[in-house]
Amino acid sequence: MLTLNSTVRVFYRNPATFFGVHVTSTPLELHYFQLQLASGQMKKFYQSRKSQRAVITVVAGHQVPLYGGVSVLTSAREHLEKVAVPLNLTFVMRSRAHILGRLVKSKFYRRIRCSVTLRGNKLGKPLNLTNLCTYH
Repeated sequence: MLTLNSTVRVFYRNPATFFGVHVTSTPLELHYFQLQLASGQMKKFYQSRKSQRAVITVVAGHQVPLYGGVSVLTSAREHLEKVAVPLNLTFVMRSRAHILGRLVKSKFYRRIRCSVTLRGNKLGKPLNLTNLCTYH
């Protein structure tokens, strides 16, 4: 059984000079290959034109059964500094702009996937994901 608590901070910027956007997201999911370890939901918000903000989301998994899936963690108690678990953080940011009232609606979807390596000696310390993510 695995319990995992993490916080993801996303910086969102709206460079548009003419319209604001309504922003939602799919749940942020943390996977070890195909096994989902944790998830969290970002709150909806409105981002006005030419502005930016930081959105903080808690991604947590409580007592997730591993079914022998993460064999790296079996001997982790003795050698915590040597543990390295590859994880994937995936979600989709959805932005909707109402340009001329409700007559013209533009949608902007961005699929984000971050490859994270959870290291035993770096637990509890912030990890910068800027260069580890791919945006589609």
